[in-house]
Amino acid sequence: MDLLMESIPIEHGLILASILFTLGLIGVLTRRNIVFVLMSLEIMLNASGLAFIVASARWEHAEGQVMFLMILTLAAAEVAVGLGLIIQMYRRFQTVDINVLSEMKG
Repeated sequence: MDLLMESIPIEHGLILASILFTLGLIGVLTRRNIVFVLMSLEIMLNASGLAFIVASARWEHAEGQVMFLMILTLAAAEVAVGLGLIIQMYRRFQTVDINVLSEMKG
């Protein structure tokens, strides 16, 4: 494990995390389907978790791995709540278009 982390520079892992985060952000900003927006948010959360893992492996601290577990827990809760809201939105409006949310009266 140590040999592998010494052969891969930290910059490569952080660049990969940045690319994944950017792709997720583009998905959030451009998609109108709320399911794809939720998936893009998951990509962004996993990219930040990857950055924590790369940094913790580089400096040999467990805090990054603990933060990754916290991010996974947050992502699981987000998916559970998000999918519940999407199901209710589909039952009520028969669509998963995010623009319909602006038409809701509250």
